[in-house]
Amino acid sequence: MSRFVLDTYALLAYFQDETGADRVFELLRRASQEEIEVYLSRINLGEFLYIVERRQGSEKARHALALLETSPLRIAEATRERVLAAAHLKARYPISYADAFAVALTRERNATLLTGDPEFRAVEAIIAIEWLA
Repeated sequence: MSRFVLDTYALLAYFQDETGADRVFELLRRASQEEIEVYLSRINLGEFLYIVERRQGSEKARHALALLETSPLRIAEATRERVLAAAHLKARYPISYADAFAVALTRERNATLLTGDPEFRAVEAIIAIEWLA
């Protein structure tokens, strides 16, 4: 079964109906039909929510969280193993700490990361990336 990991960029594109929103919608539709698995790190969820709250207010952030909690996304906890893997990645590559969790989860699940964030170019050699154009 195909597996995908969404990063914060992909979620923001989806919720703000930006470039790439259709692709995220398609993946979530397929996940709801159990054709594929779509993951999100709990750390990236937090990053997404603080960005939405900062830009659009706490009510919008609560609404977005409610929608995500009823979606077919599989929220991956920040386990000890993932924290250590993310720390290792952050130490080796010029990526944010939240992005390191997305990379660690992508590697762990042998998945493809869906993003448009150019920061991930630094890790193209170690994970599969589908770029939102």
